[in-house]
Amino acid sequence: MHFQGKVWKLGDHIDTDLIIPARFLNVSDKDILAKNCFADLRPEFAGDVRKGDILVAGVNFGCGSSREHAPWAIKAAGIDVIIAKSFARIFYRNAFNIGLPILESEEAADAVEEGDRLDVDLTTGRISVVGQDRVFDAKPVPDFMRQIILAGGLVDYVKQKARA
Repeated sequence: MHFQGKVWKLGDHIDTDLIIPARFLNVSDKDILAKNCFADLRPEFAGDVRKGDILVAGVNFGCGSSREHAPWAIKAAGIDVIIAKSFARIFYRNAFNIGLPILESEEAADAVEEGDRLDVDLTTGRISVVGQDRVFDAKPVPDFMRQIILAGGLVDYVKQKARA
């Protein structure tokens, strides 16, 4: 599973209120969530992000409440993969549950810059800066988790398995 896209870079301790402010939690429409993703932190994000872009952040990404709205908003906005130094435990689970791939790499999170283009391989954990001789390693996503991502999330994965 390969992803390639432009980097959006964020800092440490980006909580779920910064990802999708609480005032937008009364809806479950993914288009509305996408439009308001990072509304208070990066107001330009929703208008400028493109399908396939990659989010890179520091430590404890997704801390705060356990709302699934946060990974939904990020995925619906167009982000294909998130790389961070570390993730809050519940966000980590919620991301995979909705089919949003994430990788942990302190080295990549420190080294890449906003606007860089990355090539990310979930199977190997290899993260490369396109057009440059910079390569970083992350722990590969296990096969079972890649199957969940390919299915579109845990619910769709279970439905597919039930039909098989």
